[in-house]
Amino acid sequence: MGKKNTKASDDTYGQAAGAIGALAIAFGVLAAIKDKLGLSWPATVLVTAGTLIALGYAAWRIRTGVKQLWARDAQPATALAQEPPGTALEAAQTGLQDVPAHAELTAAFVTAGVIGKDEVIRADEVTIEPVRTGTVYDFLVPKGRTYKDVDRKLANVAGVFGRTRLHTKLERSRDSERRVRLLVLDDPPFTRPFPAPHRREIEAFDGVAFGHDVTGELAGVPTFDKASLLVGGMTQMGKTTLVNGLITCLLIAYEEFELYLLDGKHCGLTRFEKVAVRYEASDNPAVMEDMLDELNSRVNGRYTQLQDAIRNRRPAPTFRPVFFIVDEAADFFAHDGTDEGRDQARRVADKARSLVAKALESGIATVMLTQRPAHNAIPVMVRDQFLYRMCLYVASEGTAKVALGDTYFDTVAPISPALLDSNIKGQGVLFAHGISTLIRGFRFEDDFIWSVVDEVHARQQKVLENAPESPLKKAISLLHGKGMEFMPTSELAPALGITETRPGERGKQLSKLLAVAPGKDDKGVRGYWLADLNAAALSGT
Repeated sequence: MGKKNTKASDDTYGQAAGAIGALAIAFGVLAAIKDKLGLSWPATVLVTAGTLIALGYAAWRIRTGVKQLWARDAQPATALAQEPPGTALEAAQTGLQDVPAHAELTAAFVTAGVIGKDEVIRADEVTIEPVRTGTVYDFLVPKGRTYKDVDRKLANVAGVFGRTRLHTKLERSRDSERRVRLLVLDDPPFTRPFPAPHRREIEAFDGVAFGHDVTGELAGVPTFDKASLLVGGMTQMGKTTLVNGLITCLLIAYEEFELYLLDGKHCGLTRFEKVAVRYEASDNPAVMEDMLDELNSRVNGRYTQLQDAIRNRRPAPTFRPVFFIVDEAADFFAHDGTDEGRDQARRVADKARSLVAKALESGIATVMLTQRPAHNAIPVMVRDQFLYRMCLYVASEGTAKVALGDTYFDTVAPISPALLDSNIKGQGVLFAHGISTLIRGFRFEDDFIWSVVDEVHARQQKVLENAPESPLKKAISLLHGKGMEFMPTSELAPALGITETRPGERGKQLSKLLAVAPGKDDKGVRGYWLADLNAAALSGT
């Protein structure tokens, strides 16, 4: 500790001595200048300080000029040797600034927050196409952006254009993540109704048409092969009109198919009773269960044929398409609160899930409509099996999720059915293959629907006439010849050569011969309805 203090004292003495020496030298220099110039002490100090400052400035100027001259001579070689990897890219981006920006879209997308203020949409990458209901903008977003940036801010974009979200339709490109097709409508969608399409338009459509899109073009799905449809929406929103238009288009698009109709409204689907394999106007869950049993039995039969074809290395059989359409489906999953009612509701739900899930591979499609798209209206295990979803106007997004799926609003460019104009009947959001389309169902005149039904019925009758002789065909001819809609087993069996007199055994033999389940008339008499026999003759495997 003592050594450190001694060393510190020595340093202090040395620094003090040096300072005294420097002052003595400076005083001596100033004295010499004073004597030489004959100036007073203050003047001598000022002249000396000014001279030193001027000399320092002159030295700095000379040094700076020499460095600039040297840098100018060495710059090309240095820049070439030390150019960073990003310089070429920066130069290219600088060159892009010379390309004119599309003023309208750039300003709109900057304002909407889709792109930054330093980004532009290039005019040479924009195509504008007027359509009869609005304008389609086809363009590329700046590099580093994708269609998702537009999707996230689509409501903002609509606001910048002075429109609502329903006025806009976004389509992503399949060849570039940057390409966007944006439709901006001039007026609210479906403000003016489009005329119903002609038969040739429906036939020319590539798939099954559901209705018009917002531009007036036909819209629908490419096929019902391995797909089913769930339609939800509040009451009086046009579901029945929509499904009547859909069935009409099915009759035109498919030359041969079988129709099973369960009409929960009792009169909503009556127009098509004439061509249905089976038509039931009822809201009784027991009727739904019976039809599900029949269709599931057909599914099992078709799967057996598929298995046999695979085992025997034969081509898979081609099945005739079957459509099972249920109006007011929620009523059939309800129960009356009793244990028997709950058991029946569970059976109906399980059989419906099985049909929708398993029947697709065998060519049987299901269409269900409900005016109560609530969580408990149609069981989740049934709803989850539908590939196609459609939702008409509902009061909230939560209700829309029931029809469209819980993750619907996380998909590309979703459309909220809660924003639809409830005064425009029959419009809804169709969600198929990951794409949302706002459509309005066709409103066909009754005369047009009846002409299609009559044509299909005439074709069915021709098929029956050309069918090979069989007990079933003979039974149909017998009822036709007598002008009867129903014939008891006791009369039909002897006419077909059954001699058994015991009622039970006679009924079994007749049922096996016809391959048709018997029914009952209003008095409870067992026998066969002409409609059931015709349906059996028309139905394939």
